[in-house]
Amino acid sequence: MPYELDHVVLWVADPVRSAAFYRDVVGLEPVRLAEFEKGLAPFVSMRVTERTLIDLVPLTVAPQLNAAPGAEGSAGNRLNHVCLATSEQEFEALRTRLEAGGHPVTPYAENSFGARGTAPRTYYFADPDGNVLEARHYG
Repeated sequence: MPYELDHVVLWVADPVRSAAFYRDVVGLEPVRLAEFEKGLAPFVSMRVTERTLIDLVPLTVAPQLNAAPGAEGSAGNRLNHVCLATSEQEFEALRTRLEAGGHPVTPYAENSFGARGTAPRTYYFADPDGNVLEARHYG
């Protein structure tokens, strides 16, 4: 296959606050957080895998990206959800951290199809900006 997912952009009001959520609750490591805080980077990224990031881009940047040819009106909108696959142990630990922090979590769903086939269990939650994430584990 010639492609792989490089990054997903999520629009956020406060990238530093969002980075703290993704670091402390979800368990992802921030990339360029210090540079962003110093004004040296336009956004913060969170490392999902060695080769995949979630970019936390400030909503204030949306007008600039709407100016790209063919992009008018597309920047700043939410996508439906991003799915994170992990081990069963981390899947349960994430749910525990979400619930302990008062973050609403959906009931478990079963036998959900994804990139690696059918996952036995999944659940959904939102970040501080309302971006929806799905967590799942495969057997």
